[in-house]
Amino acid sequence: MRFPLICRRFASTYGGLTSEQFMKNPLNEPVLKYLKGSEERKALEAELDILSQNVVKVPLVIGGNKLFSKENSRKQIMPFNHRNTIANYNYATAEDIEEAIKVGMGAREAWERKSLKERADIFLHAADLCAGKYRMRLNAATMLGQAKNIQQAEIDSACELVDFLRFNAYFAFEVASYQPISTKIYSDSLIYRGLEGFVAAIAPFNFTAIGGNLATAPALMGNVVLWKPSDTAVLSNFIAFEALLEAGIPPGVISFLPSDGPTFGNTICSNRHLAGINFTGSMPTFLYLYNSVAKNMGKYVTFPRLVGGLFVF
Repeated sequence: MRFPLICRRFASTYGGLTSEQFMKNPLNEPVLKYLKGSEERKALEAELDILSQNVVKVPLVIGGNKLFSKENSRKQIMPFNHRNTIANYNYATAEDIEEAIKVGMGAREAWERKSLKERADIFLHAADLCAGKYRMRLNAATMLGQAKNIQQAEIDSACELVDFLRFNAYFAFEVASYQPISTKIYSDSLIYRGLEGFVAAIAPFNFTAIGGNLATAPALMGNVVLWKPSDTAVLSNFIAFEALLEAGIPPGVISFLPSDGPTFGNTICSNRHLAGINFTGSMPTFLYLYNSVAKNMGKYVTFPRLVGGLFVF
């Protein structure tokens, strides 16, 4: 199957594979070895030094606006050294979440009306940025924030995240390429649309890549998304979000909202425009969300879709 040329930009990647090459011959992002003295190891060690010595301020991002309030700030600490803070991040209030929904609904129609090619181009460019410019920063944040070693971080926050962004686009084109049979008498066509509302992406603590995938997969298909990272993975998730911003994701399509779990869950589940929840986490939390949606079924514009990847330990 042949796909249109997607990437309008060219990126330098550590693994040598670009999204343009990937779309012609889909392969997994190469895993780097980080041998002593290698260029990638030197680059990673430099980024580890920067992040371990400087506290990053992580704002809310709503409609392209970065918001930070000292009154609602929290600390992300190193799990193996609780005296070290790697990020100060803002907690979204219920009002912030409602504002993000309002902004997202305002951006929804224009985003949905973009062609799949236009949307995919953004995420494929983000993949190249994560494979190159942002790779070491993503890995360093995952190592310091989620206590992973070099290879665990490389497989997660570099390779798996890049693979999600690229393979999602590849298979979206494959799915969208099908059209039903038409005859001389009548014409049939199939059009994929976004959902009539917003999608909430609730990310786990342990995998940076999953956080990125939960938010970007619905957005690729024409949806607007509220991305809630885990408190213990805020920094790595935010760096992935920064790559999306640089890649050109329009304001309001994805809002970045660290938040208290019950506040976020209760606010999204009580909003009539909820169209979906993309979740990875514990079974009790997902059951709580499921029951909350069930209790509010009479008020929604549509029928919310719930997708849950659950931890059973």
